[in-house]
Amino acid sequence: MPAAETTCGEGPSVEAWRRLDSESREWLDGLCSAGSRRDDTLARLHRLLVRVARSEVGRRNSTLRLAGPELDDIAHQAAADALMAIDAKVHGFRGESRFTTWAYKFVIFEVSTKIGRHFWRRNGVSLDQEEWDRLPDRVGLQPHERAEWNDLVAALRRAVDEDLTDHQRRLFVAIILNGVPVDALAMELDTSRNAIYKALFDGRRKLRANLAADGYISDTPSRAS
Repeated sequence: MPAAETTCGEGPSVEAWRRLDSESREWLDGLCSAGSRRDDTLARLHRLLVRVARSEVGRRNSTLRLAGPELDDIAHQAAADALMAIDAKVHGFRGESRFTTWAYKFVIFEVSTKIGRHFWRRNGVSLDQEEWDRLPDRVGLQPHERAEWNDLVAALRRAVDEDLTDHQRRLFVAIILNGVPVDALAMELDTSRNAIYKALFDGRRKLRANLAADGYISDTPSRAS
């Protein structure tokens, strides 16, 4: 049944509809129906979104360390908000991907938003504070190694102040020194995860070049970096 014949507006063109896989057609048929069939489809989609949200929250949980009801609550909130957004925008689905692929983007976005808000509510971190003394702990150095680390930290701090742009420096301090999750920082700065990763990557390249020029590290990047 082409989407033009449903309650979802135009939806995919007849040609795009014919290209859809059977599962995507089934989702659209159900969401664009009425009565019990629509209710059943919404309930089934909600269960799917909850599973995706739980998986995504778990994947991003290394910094927040959520557990039990707290983690489950964020997943359910994200799934519920994603379901509302999908239901409101299903008429705009054009069939350029599988329906579930399109739907997953909504719940992943909601997870990012919920994690960001949760972090700022629970933690009193300032983006401007600099926790340089905690850096050895963050990279897993043992106490007997810290004496060797002091010179490198001092050089790194100079490089951060001298070589990074204000934006790159703010990202470095927030993520590397203060342990702010990327999701939380993206929400606070009204930007995307990809934009943060790009700026941080460019900043790390500048820092590596500076430390290598002063002989603190090798000028040959390791595979891990």
